Amino acid sequence: MLIRLEAESAASFAEQIVAQVRLGVARGEIRVGERLPSARELAGSLGVNMHTVLRAYDDLREAGVIDLRRGRGAVVVAGDTASVRSLIEAAASLVSEAARAGISSNELSVIIRGIA
Repeated sequence: MLIRLEAESAASFAEQIVAQVRLGVARGEIRVGERLPSARELAGSLGVNMHTVLRAYDDLREAGVIDLRRGRGAVVVAGDTASVRSLIEAAASLVSEAARAGISSNELSVIIRGIA
């Protein structure tokens, strides 16, 4: 599982982890039943605090994407992959339309944050 964090992103590191895991599940890159790295391992590889990863894992658990069990770790259980795939397609379309209109990805991010 490859996760890349962007320090300059408006999203927190925990939010970026959640988004990338959900994206990986939706794309089939992370499969149901697959164990995610321990919070300590992932934090070490990303260079972030372990509590950041724990916060992300807790958010993923609340969303029904993973199951957290002592001794078993974080295991992918499901998630609404169809909805996430649909959102990915809509986002890709939006990015393409914005580019055609001369709007950069940074400007588009500002616009979206203003709407949210």
